[in-house]
Amino acid sequence: MIPARGYQTMVSGGFFAKAGFLTIQLRPEYVYAQNQQFDGFGYAKGQPEPVWQGHYEFLNRIDLPERFGNKAYNHLSPGQSSIRLNFGAISTGISTENMWWGPGIRNSLLMSNTAGCFPHFTLNTTRPIHTRIGSFEGQIIAGRLDNSGFYPDTVASWKARAWYKEKKDDWRYFNGMVVTWQPKWVPGFFIGLSRSYMVYESEMGNFPVISPVNKKNTAGGTEIKQGGNQLRSLFARLLMPKSHAELYFEYGRDDLSYNLRDFILEPDYARAYIIGFRKLFVLNDSREEYIQFNAEMTQIEQNTTNKSRSMVYFYGHTGVTQGYTQRGQLLGAGIGPGSDMQNMSVTWNRGLKMVGFQLERYVHNNDFHYLYIKDIRSNWVDFNIALLGEYDYKQFLFNLKAEYITSFNYEHLYYPLPGSVETYWAPGRNVINLQVNLGVSYRF
Repeated sequence: MIPARGYQTMVSGGFFAKAGFLTIQLRPEYVYAQNQQFDGFGYAKGQPEPVWQGHYEFLNRIDLPERFGNKAYNHLSPGQSSIRLNFGAISTGISTENMWWGPGIRNSLLMSNTAGCFPHFTLNTTRPIHTRIGSFEGQIIAGRLDNSGFYPDTVASWKARAWYKEKKDDWRYFNGMVVTWQPKWVPGFFIGLSRSYMVYESEMGNFPVISPVNKKNTAGGTEIKQGGNQLRSLFARLLMPKSHAELYFEYGRDDLSYNLRDFILEPDYARAYIIGFRKLFVLNDSREEYIQFNAEMTQIEQNTTNKSRSMVYFYGHTGVTQGYTQRGQLLGAGIGPGSDMQNMSVTWNRGLKMVGFQLERYVHNNDFHYLYIKDIRSNWVDFNIALLGEYDYKQFLFNLKAEYITSFNYEHLYYPLPGSVETYWAPGRNVINLQVNLGVSYRF
């Protein structure tokens, strides 16, 4: 689905078939959205010229439209489809299925299901491969990423046309991999790494994710001769079965270090991270009844090291100006460049039934804010409270998420409330949004 105002629906269905080594899954997806007009960055006409210029500077690094055109949105895709050959724990084939890499639950740095599907070749494990030093799982893919084809609504004035640079009309080659190791000496502990690489089709090579990780090689040049951009992350997960608890983290880099010395000096340049924890409180083990507590923090906003080096928006790039996206949506964490999120939920669960609530704080693109807005009263922050529910009845599975969102300083604008006390910290205007998601599945 896409970020849009109004009614939106996704319909998906299909079948799975198996014959010997061959498996075929056909599950296309159709998305329709009313995509009604709403106030985007363009409504902030009072912003000074440097802010507008910074807005286009950001858009010149990423294909992330606020609105997907000015009419209803329709898109039919292969969805969660694949044709595979399976040999023991190894599977290979062609797929358009979404993937999720790393231990994060609310967000993932390098690969999540935020964006729609994209076609790719895959070689992956279907279960852990046991060795003398522990168990391994992994995946390597090579695929195609496409442009959204949508442009900012605000490219109208002559200055905007001068600031905004149209994207290169070329699809991007995507090469990615993830490997996870569970050491046999530490039960419940998993450690892994993921790496991805993007380059325009006209500059593509073979499998750059298996090349050395630093930019500089022994001859003083670069290991990867073609252009493009790559990201990598290290993650770990600790399961504590006796405590019914789990602790995890993921640490990623966008712009690669020039060499090992550069990494040692400033490992936190162009970085992002996720830290999470969850625990089950068992109420009735025989009935699978328990309380689950989840907490996760995601930090995409950059730190002060970026001020002394060239500014990097995580997921944005000056060489691959579509950034880390597929058809205008992010492959990684859906909160986007420069953003942060703190999330907490408590749910009652019994089998497939669940009811609970979620609290979430979402900070929008603080990198842009501190570069161009520079008003400490006008950070754009959403505070959300949501009711969660799932219910199964015979072959049906129903789910609900009703979310009440308060946006403080929507689009980074601080407007003191009429009649408020004339002080520097006078209360500002808030924008309210209600989002309701309903879903139903039928299992044959």
